[in-house]
Amino acid sequence: MTHEKTKKVKKVTPKKEVPPTPDMLDILHCDPASGVDPYGFTRSDDFDSATYELFMSQYLSVLARRASRWEELLQNKQLTRDRTLKRYIRKGIPNEHRPRVWMFTSGADACMKKEPTLYQELINTKLDPETMDCISKDIPRTFPENIYFADQKEDPNCRLLPLTNVLVALAHRHPDIGYCQGLNFIAGLLLLIVKDEHKVFWLMDALLQNMLPDYYTRTMMGIKTDQEVLAELIKLKVPEVDKLFEREQITWPLISSKWFICMYADVLPVETTLRVWDCVFNEGSKVIFRVAVTMVKMNKSMLLACRNFPEIINVCKGLPQQSLAVHAHTFIESIFSEPGSFSQDLITKLRATCRQRVQ
Repeated sequence: MTHEKTKKVKKVTPKKEVPPTPDMLDILHCDPASGVDPYGFTRSDDFDSATYELFMSQYLSVLARRASRWEELLQNKQLTRDRTLKRYIRKGIPNEHRPRVWMFTSGADACMKKEPTLYQELINTKLDPETMDCISKDIPRTFPENIYFADQKEDPNCRLLPLTNVLVALAHRHPDIGYCQGLNFIAGLLLLIVKDEHKVFWLMDALLQNMLPDYYTRTMMGIKTDQEVLAELIKLKVPEVDKLFEREQITWPLISSKWFICMYADVLPVETTLRVWDCVFNEGSKVIFRVAVTMVKMNKSMLLACRNFPEIINVCKGLPQQSLAVHAHTFIESIFSEPGSFSQDLITKLRATCRQRVQ
């Protein structure tokens, strides 16, 4: 007599369907043929719709998974800076949660609570004519291809006045800076996501005070130093490209100035920029170096194939728009794997050495 083992039938629980979040709906309802992306940017004539559609077909499922996990994390829970939050942030913050998470991780929320009336006081204070003139000239130059920055003052969604207010308040808050080109692009993109100029002011304040030290002073010592730090990191992480640049006498400030000044706004694709900012607000400015080194390393073969100075410059200009950078989720995973170890101690030491060299 034989006894057959009864096979256990594994019970399959149907996966809970994740309802689309507001930011997912924006993306889903954004018709590529309309020529405008979910953030209001008009697409250029050479926009690579095939690459973008391939990316979005994969990225929407990523957004759905992340939205579900973020809802669980944030439900009735006070945010805590721990490994779980860091891991979640690196995997992407849904747009509807970005204001809350950015305000918390940057420390902007705590500062705003300490001085809740400061912003209004600053924008009500008259600014010196020279600085005001500089701001007024740059306002129309801020994302002219974006429908929310079009000169339509009667449109309640127009971001021109809030942008002016934020930049004026920052100039009062940081008289050593006043106004510096590049701040308008960072503040402008923040306004598109956060939609609250008071919070945007405090996020900008956190960047200026804590994350981008001396970037926007009159000497721009912080940016000059960090460009030298990038050169040292390229020498360490991608030595073949360093030798190529040395041979052709190309310096990294020639390539990376806008990367650093705008914190990749108006440089990388918007979704990729926002994913970078998720990490910058939580982990600080060393993320900016990771992005730069990753772009160079992932395109090393294309750079090494260049035969002369003009070809190298042309390739470098296109690095932030390569298909690798368009795929935001994969790109962010790469910036934490491709460059290898990136300790804060190393960045601190390099900054000290390079600052002396720049001075």
